[in-house]
Amino acid sequence: MIALTLARRELRGGVRGLRIVLACLALGVAAIAAVGNLRAGIEQGLAENGRAMLGGDIEVQSGAQPLPDTLRTWFKTRGATLSEVVQMRSMLVAPNGERQLVELKAVDPAYPLVGTATVEPGPLQTALATGLVAEPIVLDRLGVKPGDTLRLGSTTITVRGTLATEPDRVAAPTLLAPRAMIALSALPATQLVQPGSLLNYDLRATLPPGLNPATVASDLRRDFPGTGWRIRLAGEAAPGIARFVEQTSLFLTLVGLTALLVGGIGVATGVRAWLEARARSIATLRCLGAPIRTVFATYLIQIGVLCTAGIVLGVAAGTLLTAAAIALFSDALPVPAAFGFYPRPMLLAVAYGLLVAAAFALWPLARAAQIPGAALFRDTVSPRATKTGPLLILANATIVAALVGLLVAASPDRAFALWFCAAAATTLVLFRIGGTLLMAAARHAPRHLAPLLRNPSVRLGIANLHRPGATTPLMLVSLGLGLSTLAAVALIQGNIRNQVLDQLPAAAPTFFFIDIQNDQLDRFREILKAQGIDEPTEVPSLRARLVSVKGVPADQVKATPETQWALRGDRGLTYSSTVPAGSRIVAGTWWPTDYAGPPLVSFDAGLAKGWGVGIGDTLRVNVLGRDIDLKIASLREIAWRTLSLNFTMIASPGLLERAPHSHIATVRTTPTQESPVLRAVTDALPNVSGIRVADVLGAIADLVGKLAAALAATGSVTLAAGGLVLVGAVAAGQRRRTADAVVLKAIGATTGQIRAAWLTEFGVIGLTAGLIAAVVGTLSSWGVVRFVMHADWVFLPGVLATTILGCTAAMLGFGYAGTRAALRARAAPLLRNE
Repeated sequence: MIALTLARRELRGGVRGLRIVLACLALGVAAIAAVGNLRAGIEQGLAENGRAMLGGDIEVQSGAQPLPDTLRTWFKTRGATLSEVVQMRSMLVAPNGERQLVELKAVDPAYPLVGTATVEPGPLQTALATGLVAEPIVLDRLGVKPGDTLRLGSTTITVRGTLATEPDRVAAPTLLAPRAMIALSALPATQLVQPGSLLNYDLRATLPPGLNPATVASDLRRDFPGTGWRIRLAGEAAPGIARFVEQTSLFLTLVGLTALLVGGIGVATGVRAWLEARARSIATLRCLGAPIRTVFATYLIQIGVLCTAGIVLGVAAGTLLTAAAIALFSDALPVPAAFGFYPRPMLLAVAYGLLVAAAFALWPLARAAQIPGAALFRDTVSPRATKTGPLLILANATIVAALVGLLVAASPDRAFALWFCAAAATTLVLFRIGGTLLMAAARHAPRHLAPLLRNPSVRLGIANLHRPGATTPLMLVSLGLGLSTLAAVALIQGNIRNQVLDQLPAAAPTFFFIDIQNDQLDRFREILKAQGIDEPTEVPSLRARLVSVKGVPADQVKATPETQWALRGDRGLTYSSTVPAGSRIVAGTWWPTDYAGPPLVSFDAGLAKGWGVGIGDTLRVNVLGRDIDLKIASLREIAWRTLSLNFTMIASPGLLERAPHSHIATVRTTPTQESPVLRAVTDALPNVSGIRVADVLGAIADLVGKLAAALAATGSVTLAAGGLVLVGAVAAGQRRRTADAVVLKAIGATTGQIRAAWLTEFGVIGLTAGLIAAVVGTLSSWGVVRFVMHADWVFLPGVLATTILGCTAAMLGFGYAGTRAALRARAAPLLRNE
């Protein structure tokens, strides 16, 4: 084949002109491959460690209601080995008066059934036989060491060691406080278990070989109907983690794909520059009678080989990045990731790379092949317009459709993927239009309108924006897309920080006090009054497990992803005769203050929308082992960010008033009152725990900081791809700029004037890209904050100003680097056409 022979001969000359193409493809493919491989590794880790994270083959969780002996007998008749765990929050008090909120876990001697809990000094059960173990941070904050005593509830207990690891930590996370662990037999002496206490009873079981856990779970639901228990298997040990990994990997994959799309522009630029460098070869082939098909095939083979090399390089780099991420960030990963080569994410990365390369390389390749030989000799100076054939349009449309289809098919959230595709296309078009308008504005700029434009360097720089072969739109797109991503990320981060750290502290209470018993309310009020606090906010608190929604079992409800969390585990439930502060009725009506009919409920409007329920529908909940049907009477919009006492479900008074329950209270204090109030309440009422809101906000701030760093890092991938494209664009125009510099110096221009002209050109491009990026980033952040996070959005001009200045500075930097090389070129070789 002639085309293959010609392609092989030209490739022997090297691929220096296509290094940017290789780098652009490799960067985007590496990002996608690394994200996909890491996700597969975490999912494999979840699968391999599912039994350890759950604590057995199957777990039954009943919330605040103790599990019956009949359940234990049922498991034992099937040869299962059992372990019981009780989890709750409590306060540890040191002899020096320091106190620390902890996530308390009480375990029996069989714990853990699967995996190992690491304690120093160990083993675990030896330490728990005579005392308590806790994470090192607990002992540090309390100023105690092993051998010291602490007060836990109504008893004194000795610290016997530090808890390093627990195998089921992911399935039972400690978000609000660090972990402490005691023996289950020591729990009664603490008197922490009171009617309505916020706690969970768990029963874990390992099954004998040959017994299918799914079958056992099915039999369990059949033999114990209507209990409201949450039954989990090893594969369901951490559904929240699995969902988080899925959503995060989707976001990171889209960021990688954005980088790959930006890299695709670099592919088009690199291919075009490479073909321009081979103009003589192509023109010679055309003049010798080579048909368009042969020319097209010759260079398609070369570009295909080089793009394939870039994609392979990206896959290899992605594998190495995965290994590095697991090694460096293993402590930050939710579960141990299993490193390996996973074919599916790698094949997806390859497919994305091939489709992007094809979509962006075909156009300049087809253009070069269609130009007649004579025209190609002068194409650098006077580009000839070519007609786009229907076959090329159809081929490109097919490739783009395949890319969109692959992205949507491979995405766990197809609607989000479609929105991304639409937003990416709109952004590309917006920057392309911006480039066209900038060129038009430069072409018609009034030369004598302002004194500044009378400067020859400025006029030349403006003229460069619209000269033949100008890469103005390309530079706008390459730089603008990366900065748009970073601007959107920065605005989202700023809005999160504004909501969490700026607005919340002003409106938030100082403490949440939980597990206040009915007979302790008067004493609680007296303590606060003695501390100068007259009006605490108190509400009844019960734990309810959702059994069904409109007759559909809770585990079968088709809810939106962002509302699925409310279908799992226990939910807070209260009753009230009036609408609570921080709520607004958006549908239905509130019941009369003297209502005494069948139980009604006011429900969170956001959850109702996600579950597809409305006024008149029924939610069945299990409270203290009894199923209760609650008819939805109203829907509320809840201002959660005020941190006022509010619940997704508020029932009508009557039936629930007679059920055993506790109370939750919020208290607002001055800074000087914080420690005395916490000390007075927890000393007088040992079973009551105080949660300091400032500590929670600090933990959230830490998470926001880590999230912001992760988002900025992923957004930087797109910016790096844009930087590569800019390098390619500058390199592609370097030959023309060198020729311009030689001619200008020959007619008397100084080096300073030429440099000033080019810096003017790059500065205007950077400023324009910054303005468009600010608009795109603002709109993107508004959409995410309003419709994904369902929060209020605020305008942050400082972030946008930084974006614009960053764009301008980046372009000036690239422009200065480009001018140095062009201005150093010797005139003689160029004038002799060497």
